[in-house]
Amino acid sequence: MILIGQYDSPFVRRVGIALTLYGMPFEHRPWSVFGDAEKIRPYNPLLRVPTLVLDDGAVLIESHSILDHLDRLAGPERALFPQDEPARRHALKAAALATGVAEKAVALFYELHLHAQTSPVWVERCRTQVADALAALEADGRAWAGPAIGHAGIAVAVALRFVTEAHPGLVDMTRLPRLAAHAASMEALPAFRAIVQPFHPPA
Repeated sequence: MILIGQYDSPFVRRVGIALTLYGMPFEHRPWSVFGDAEKIRPYNPLLRVPTLVLDDGAVLIESHSILDHLDRLAGPERALFPQDEPARRHALKAAALATGVAEKAVALFYELHLHAQTSPVWVERCRTQVADALAALEADGRAWAGPAIGHAGIAVAVALRFVTEAHPGLVDMTRLPRLAAHAASMEALPAFRAIVQPFHPPA
């Protein structure tokens, strides 16, 4: 398999971590959607990452769809999303909140740094969405704070790293002690240490 995208993207990183935890061999092509768009285009016309090229040449896009496929390859006993309810829907919700935080952080970065004129209304909306989603995750950790690592916990950790690196000072982590402790414990794991890249602002 070939994983396309840079690890400073939380979406690419969560896929790389899952592949590593599953022990599934893959080639990493750290292409940027800005600097390497023409390399990515043949695989993904949306020019988005992660993009995963399977061994048979088929291409998967969007991190959740990719992880769903990897879970099926791993089998129900090893899948990193729970298979039974209500644990599954709790994990799906937590992962959606975490990836939503990352998406809003990306949108906020683009608004602040890539637009000639920013919209104060949009900036405040993004900041509020990030804060409210993190507060919700802090309040309800049943899907991400358990001893067993899963996709929800991975999504929370990689989203937090991205937010704090892309927007220093945006989030007061002293007000989110459970999330902060979780992120620190995840970042200490070998898979997280292997699949990491400091945030590199797009030109």
